[in-house]
Amino acid sequence: MPKKTFFFGLTFFVFLVVAILVDLSGLVWSANVDLSRFKIPFKRDLSFRYGLDLQGGLQVVLEADMSNIAEGDRDKALESARAVVSRRVDFLGVAEPVIQTSRSGDSCRVIVELPGITDPEQALLLIGQTAQLDFRELSSDDTQEFVGTGLTGKDLSRAEVSFDPNTSGPQISLSFTAEGAAKFEEVTERNIGKPLAIYLDEVLLAAPTVREKISGGSAVISGEFTLSSAKRVVTQLNAGALPTPIRVLERRQIGPALGSETVQKSVIAGLVGLGLVAFFMIGNYGRLGILATAALVIYGIITLALYKLLPVTLTLSGIAGFILSVGMAVDSNILVFERIKEERRWGRELDEAKELGFGRAWDSIRDANLTTLATVFVLFNPLNWSFLVTSGMVRGFALTLGLGVLISLFTGVMVSRALVRMFYR
Repeated sequence: MPKKTFFFGLTFFVFLVVAILVDLSGLVWSANVDLSRFKIPFKRDLSFRYGLDLQGGLQVVLEADMSNIAEGDRDKALESARAVVSRRVDFLGVAEPVIQTSRSGDSCRVIVELPGITDPEQALLLIGQTAQLDFRELSSDDTQEFVGTGLTGKDLSRAEVSFDPNTSGPQISLSFTAEGAAKFEEVTERNIGKPLAIYLDEVLLAAPTVREKISGGSAVISGEFTLSSAKRVVTQLNAGALPTPIRVLERRQIGPALGSETVQKSVIAGLVGLGLVAFFMIGNYGRLGILATAALVIYGIITLALYKLLPVTLTLSGIAGFILSVGMAVDSNILVFERIKEERRWGRELDEAKELGFGRAWDSIRDANLTTLATVFVLFNPLNWSFLVTSGMVRGFALTLGLGVLISLFTGVMVSRALVRMFYR
């Protein structure tokens, strides 16, 4: 056995053991893995994640008020609102949300689907508020009314939760852009000894008295914040302000439409598909078919482990992508094995035929998989091009199919070659 084949086999064996351990997490032992005790910075819940169709969640329909937006700018404002809501949902940590817009006549809506949400009220507070931050000063006519200073949330670069060193209470630390820092310095300089009011969505957060000119582009908002409310405000500010006010038009708590029964049936379908593929391979290629089936089992082990490690959110369409990729995983083996048979018919020795079979079939394998990956790229739309599909279900299908193609390239070529070299004599 060549030395490089031996070392590849040993390294891959260790890798495969790790993949099996990941697959068994949540079944044989806890899915919560923490390797920090071994000085390895890895801590994660390795349970499978399920989408809205499998585990239920929250659906929210948001109505955007476009009364103050010019007709020609409404499409742009609606898309901007969708982008802001999307950033806020990202802070929620929701797996594979679906966020899309709908416009019919004067009605402009953002439709949000959040799988696995357990606290809908918290989600609504986060995604539905406008988050317009405004700094105001006393008017010059002695009416004790506050007027805008021109310093708003658009001048922020970052907000974060901090703690008052005197009271240990939560507060909000603000960092301004270069232009915002210059505005803030000017505003504080002309308001020394006067209150500077800070409003969020027309609600007064605080009105501290300015003691001195503040340079450096940093400020602190302290008030009656709880830790959760401070975090919510920070998230809204960091995600950006909505370009137009929105209101919750409809909300629905959705139960799992398919649930565990469908997942079980999908698993059964995958196993049946695997069995049929194995039957075909062994029936046509004998010992080579047995080795291809072993590579296919390894493919399944690695794929499921990656689903947990990345993690991948499983929807019914995603499961369909996985089952489809099972059949595609042996395509490369068929090309290689047919090439080996041809080389043998031409009088090649077995070892030479095996190497030529893998080498000469590679061009066809590569081109066939590249075309599939190109389709996956279009369906997944990683750059969020507006003229391509943005559906979460389609992206879930593309993700599982793309992973399947990449892993099958590895198992169908490298793993199969190592198995053939070691066991096919």
